[in-house]
Amino acid sequence: MDDRELTLLLQQRLRFSKRVREAQAAVLIAITQEADPKVLLTRRSVYLNSHPGEVSFPGGKRDPQDTSNIVVALREAQEETGLNPFDVELIGDLPMQKARNGMLVKPVVGFIPPNLSLVPQPTEIDRIFYVSLRQLLEAPPIPYEVRYQHQSLYFPSFRLENEIIWGLTARMLVSLFRYGLDYHKEWPFLLNSPAFKVKK
Repeated sequence: MDDRELTLLLQQRLRFSKRVREAQAAVLIAITQEADPKVLLTRRSVYLNSHPGEVSFPGGKRDPQDTSNIVVALREAQEETGLNPFDVELIGDLPMQKARNGMLVKPVVGFIPPNLSLVPQPTEIDRIFYVSLRQLLEAPPIPYEVRYQHQSLYFPSFRLENEIIWGLTARMLVSLFRYGLDYHKEWPFLLNSPAFKVKK
């Protein structure tokens, strides 16, 4: 499958859920519409209380005035990156995901033009960057160490563009591959330590 076919397949396969469930938060998975489609990602500010310095999609919590999951995703993307909602061609959503804190998060998927001029909101975002959809599809899961209750756990991660993409964001990408591209990427919940060796 060539790269142009990736966006065509996403358009054909993705839809909005008929049963709308109100999420506590929503993110926008924005993909550039070009020969080599890329996914828009952000690195959160190191000064934030939740998930500081982690890579994520633009998005955030529902405000009382938000009327839908789509509104949450578009509003948050505009606040964090300056992305104009009118530049987004919405194509569908993905199943609800549960964050580490138990919050239900809805991923909303849309196309955006390439070469948009986006500006990170400095109190929330340290960096805006793009990763090739093809590279994400082909990248093997790499162990990422997380310290939890005095022990090391190793979660699968992507290592691209000098960034580590893991956790909820990585799981949403794997969901995008499955539902949008009919591609089942092997993505275990945990990996063995990189130093772990199976005895023969």
